[in-house]
Amino acid sequence: MRNLIMVAFAEPVAEGQEFRRTDWPLHITLVRFDVGNDGDTARFAGLAEMPAKQALGTVLAVGGDDRFGRQGSVPVSLVEADPALQALHDSLVQAVEQVSGRVASPHHTRRNFRPHVSHHGDKRLNQGDAVVLGQIALVDMAPDGNHTIRRILELWELRK
Repeated sequence: MRNLIMVAFAEPVAEGQEFRRTDWPLHITLVRFDVGNDGDTARFAGLAEMPAKQALGTVLAVGGDDRFGRQGSVPVSLVEADPALQALHDSLVQAVEQVSGRVASPHHTRRNFRPHVSHHGDKRLNQGDAVVLGQIALVDMAPDGNHTIRRILELWELRK
């Protein structure tokens, strides 16, 4: 199984970029999932391309802070509900289903989707900040079987 994730980055990244699992650029998780093989990954990327491109340029508002995870151990900045962001999320969940993938946290999808940006040390977004969906990416959570790094496989960007 390949463990993948679709995210919208709030910090600049590049296709093929790798980073440690503990040093993610700020991002909004859109859907985390598993697929069977590289062919399923390619099929998913093809299905994800149009919804990702349609969402590019959407401006999102950052709301208040909250805490997620076990016993509220992960501080986050909530992202205000937005129809374009919800449509992107729903389309990506549907794409996972179309390639017979498995969503990692199905109880956090569709109407239970709570977009947020996790804080990473001093890096964070603040209430009132605006985030433009300028880079949406498919990320491998264990490239070449290495669970300590992440690699951007596909990157859809807002053209300037």
